[in-house]
Amino acid sequence: MLFTIIDLIFQLLYLALLIRVLLSWIPHSEDHPIIHYIYRITDPMLKPFQDMIPTWKIGIDISPIFAFLALSLVKKIIFQILF
Repeated sequence: MLFTIIDLIFQLLYLALLIRVLLSWIPHSEDHPIIHYIYRITDPMLKPFQDMIPTWKIGIDISPIFAFLALSLVKKIIFQILF
C-alpha cells in the first residue's frame, strides 16, 4: 500500500515536469489556475538546477533533465530504504 502511494506521488511529479516542459514550447499564460499550479509544483524542483546552469550560457534550459534524474535518484533511494 505504501509502495503504491509513494510510486503514485512520483508519477504525478514526473507528469507535472513533463507538462511543464511541453508548456515551454507553446505560448501560454501563467495566470490560468492549472498552469499556475503546475508552475508551483515544478519550480522548487527546477530552481536549484536553473541556478547552477544559467540558460543564457548554453541557450536552452536543461534543468528539467536534471530534475528528472534527481527525482529518479530520490525515488530509488526511498524505495531501497523502505522496501
